[in-house]
Amino acid sequence: MTSKRYTTFTDELRHRFSCRVQRIALDAGLTCPNRDGSLGIGGCSFCGDRGAAAVGVQTELPLAEQLQRSKEYLRCKFRAERFLAYFQAYSNTYATVELLRGVYATALADPDLVGLIIGTRPDCLPEPVLDLLAELHEQTYLWLELGMQTMHDQTLVAINRGHDHACFVDAVQRCQARGLRICAHLILGLPGETREQMLDSVRELNRLGVDGVKLHHLHVLKGSRLVDDYQQGRLRLLEREEYVQLVCDAVELLDSRIVIHRLMGDGRTELVAPDWSRRKLEVLNLIDAELVKRDSRQGCRLSG
Repeated sequence: MTSKRYTTFTDELRHRFSCRVQRIALDAGLTCPNRDGSLGIGGCSFCGDRGAAAVGVQTELPLAEQLQRSKEYLRCKFRAERFLAYFQAYSNTYATVELLRGVYATALADPDLVGLIIGTRPDCLPEPVLDLLAELHEQTYLWLELGMQTMHDQTLVAINRGHDHACFVDAVQRCQARGLRICAHLILGLPGETREQMLDSVRELNRLGVDGVKLHHLHVLKGSRLVDDYQQGRLRLLEREEYVQLVCDAVELLDSRIVIHRLMGDGRTELVAPDWSRRKLEVLNLIDAELVKRDSRQGCRLSG
């Protein structure tokens, strides 16, 4: 186990599999209802041209080849022994059940895979898709990542999200009824939100009983709608120290049973700002140091 003052996804994987397990980011060639015209065009204001795709994913390759190439790289870099297929780019339940079944089966056919992580939107979970996910949950280790981003409807409108918070709550409840593990995404620093509003979203994750969380700082990516706002001075981003303090506040409020999958987004080649987010390890070390300085840990400010 690590010496972190919060429950990490790394610890969760080591406890479950007793070996080094790494995520392999994949692009299944899917899209999003907020891009294809069903809800809108252009996506959420924070979303760049590649959606949530990780850097280095060779999207032109078939899934099986994406897997093989990434496995070789991760074995060399991290000495990984087993892998999770991470369907990360865009909305990975936004297709027919037949197409999705084939996509997931292609990944699970790899003998080195121990499970799936599927990223999607709460408005892309019709009942037949949830039935498929429940079936997969019985067969393998499965996490469903759902973008909440914030609990505040006014902010969701401002970032062109295309759904309200009630949609997220409904999706969580329907997933929980099927026993699915849910990792919620939460963005800190969204336009117009106060510190207390952001922390209210953390409290909402406790109330909903999600199993995991990914915390992100708002950053501006090339091709996103935020670029003009930032360049014309209409958008203020969090400074590094602000983010460190805010994350520590969030960790202190977060139920200790919730697995923290991420404490900040990755600096990427598409990054416009803030520049400090390119130095991810440095920021994570500052977060750990601040928790030590406070002598605090996950859930220590959780009342009741």
